[in-house]
Amino acid sequence: MKLDKTFYRRDTLPVAKELLGKKLVHKINGRILSGIIVETEAYMGIQDKAAHSYGGRKTERTKVMFEAGGVSYIYFIYGLYYCFNVVTAEEGIPQAVLIRAVQPVEGIEDMALLRANKNIKELTKKQIINIANGPAKLCSALKLDKTLNAVSLTSDILYIEDVNYNNFEIVETTRIGIDYAEEAKDYPWRFYIKDNPYISKK
Repeated sequence: MKLDKTFYRRDTLPVAKELLGKKLVHKINGRILSGIIVETEAYMGIQDKAAHSYGGRKTERTKVMFEAGGVSYIYFIYGLYYCFNVVTAEEGIPQAVLIRAVQPVEGIEDMALLRANKNIKELTKKQIINIANGPAKLCSALKLDKTLNAVSLTSDILYIEDVNYNNFEIVETTRIGIDYAEEAKDYPWRFYIKDNPYISKK
């Protein structure tokens, strides 16, 4: 069942946890690319020194974060990679959840070509696990880019489903790659499914 807007328009930390075990789906050219979300990070907006919207910063890039929850926020980093976020909370509260890793479900053959330019049969077990175990990797694997920025997550192109995958333990720990964020780097706002092999980092 596709998640509706009310799922996203709540406190961001519970949303970040509850996104675990949900299925991220991208329909493209009549094909489906999807994966179970296994790792997330919450970015808590104006008060969070790690968030793009810290201090109320509203730019052409970050303006989508100020929209009501339930839309995508996709940005470009290092001039090379995309990262996919779910905008959360009510309009005017610029918070979001970064999807850090997914476990491939549908379209893994296409994902192998997109990520490694190889047939899935040519990949080792480790390479298969590495297909979408990081924010930039999953964007490549699921073909998520700036053309999908600000897209409604209740659309028929890009959405998240509840697939009753919920028999797991959640690990809460610090976020990754935000050493610049002073005390915010130590906030335990990264969540992942314990013992899942597809997470980016324990």
